[in-house]
Amino acid sequence: MPQPASQSESVFRHAGIASFAVLLSRISGLVREGVMSRLFGAGAAVDAFVVGFRIPNLTRDLFAEGALSAAFVPTFVDYLNKKSKEEAAHLVNLVATAIIILVGGLCVIGILASPWLVALVTGHWVEDAPEKYTLAVRLTQIMFPFLLLVALAAQAMGVLNSLNQFAVPAFSSTWFNVGSVVFGVLLGFVAGPRLGLSPIEGMAFGVVIGGALQLLWQIPSLWRAGFRFRFAFDWSHPGLTHIFRLMGPAILGGASVQINVLVNTFFATSIDDPIRGVDGPVAWLGYAFRFMQLPLGLFGVAIATATLPAIGRSASSGDMDEFRETLARSLGLVFLLTVPSSVGLVLLGPAIVGAIYEGAKFQPYDTQQTARALSFFAIGLAGYAATKVLVPAFYALKDSRTPMYTSLASILINAGMGYTFVFVAGLGHAGLALATSTVALFSFLVLFWLMKRRIGGIHGRRLRGVIFKVSIASVAMSAAVWASSRFIQSLAGIAPVARLIDLAITIPLGIAVLYLVSRALRVEELQMAVSAIGGPIARRLSGLNAKLGS
Repeated sequence: MPQPASQSESVFRHAGIASFAVLLSRISGLVREGVMSRLFGAGAAVDAFVVGFRIPNLTRDLFAEGALSAAFVPTFVDYLNKKSKEEAAHLVNLVATAIIILVGGLCVIGILASPWLVALVTGHWVEDAPEKYTLAVRLTQIMFPFLLLVALAAQAMGVLNSLNQFAVPAFSSTWFNVGSVVFGVLLGFVAGPRLGLSPIEGMAFGVVIGGALQLLWQIPSLWRAGFRFRFAFDWSHPGLTHIFRLMGPAILGGASVQINVLVNTFFATSIDDPIRGVDGPVAWLGYAFRFMQLPLGLFGVAIATATLPAIGRSASSGDMDEFRETLARSLGLVFLLTVPSSVGLVLLGPAIVGAIYEGAKFQPYDTQQTARALSFFAIGLAGYAATKVLVPAFYALKDSRTPMYTSLASILINAGMGYTFVFVAGLGHAGLALATSTVALFSFLVLFWLMKRRIGGIHGRRLRGVIFKVSIASVAMSAAVWASSRFIQSLAGIAPVARLIDLAITIPLGIAVLYLVSRALRVEELQMAVSAIGGPIARRLSGLNAKLGS
């Protein structure tokens, strides 16, 4: 049996591989959003596109990073460890068949019910903005099949992660981003006039094609691992029924998150901006959260993806010391990476948003409002990322009810905070970002406390030490970042090129200060983080140099 240290170090190594792939995915996602911002700005078309994508995408967290993965992976790992590979492969086929039948049926229902769903989400668009409502319905119907494709891709990701293959599934999102923007532009601007498609409709079809590429990219790796899909029907199979039992509460818990998204969308479509009116708040929030997905994907999702199979094996073998050690080190790494990221997003938000999005139809006012939302989203980054590590830990212990109850409680908190911040405090769309952060921090604190009681502690003293030291390092980093950015802006201004120069100088400076201070404070997770994140990059650069040398 591996020692706890080696298990946690393995998690860090796998998290680094996933982080490198997720980095490319998130960068390609920013490129996709940059193309969207310059082609469509932050007006009615993007508002309709965000709503149209959000409705089918609501289940993405449930399947891609939520209930399906959390329920399927521990069960699949258990079959690999205790049963034969043939039985594990049969379980994979049963789950895939169930997804095709159930989620495929849900897609058909969603397409037919799109007029009602969009009206439910967008509030007053039906009467006050009928053209935008009609466009949102059309885009929703086009993009609904994405739901089925991402569910199947999520299962493939779970299989490969359970086999300790993290790079290929992590790169799948890059194929989605590249495919959606390339085919979207081709269909919307090149072939669109001949096909009778508007530019924004072409981008919607690009999303579906990108989802297909996300799935197809993983299939060769599944074949090489010995897993080939065949339709299989056995609704009474013990493994499948166990997954369904775990998924039931998990879907209810995840549904609360999606209800929060719907509530926030409803509030956002009701905001009347003093400059832009009803056109803008939905798009600003969407653009801002895209930046949040970079550190969240790099640190939260990647660490959670690498942690789940490891703690699943620990829970399956009953080794709770190893379980606690792995979970504690994963949370420590999350805090080391997300707390400074939050500070950086707050301080450099205008420069980042302006450098990526501003230009053509995306105006300076859009940059200002998007950066404002980003700063409030950043407050909850650490809580959001840590929750993504904690929730699968409960599922590994075969406890799906605790995350469910916590998520259900978050509905009331989100609705209350959203209404208060938007309509009482007058924060507008930024108030919704702050409400999201409040819910993320609440969920983390509750889940952490309950997990600590469940397993008899999570090395709380060490985690408090990590948070304290990282906070000190983040203060030092923020001082350097603020001074550097102000100095560069005083010399070069705030034009897009000047902002790129600002980021190119200030971000490496901030990272250097963070590293030096963290090292001086002897943050234990620092060296593991450097090895985890730098190792895959170094190996790829070494391989590239070898090829160039030959």
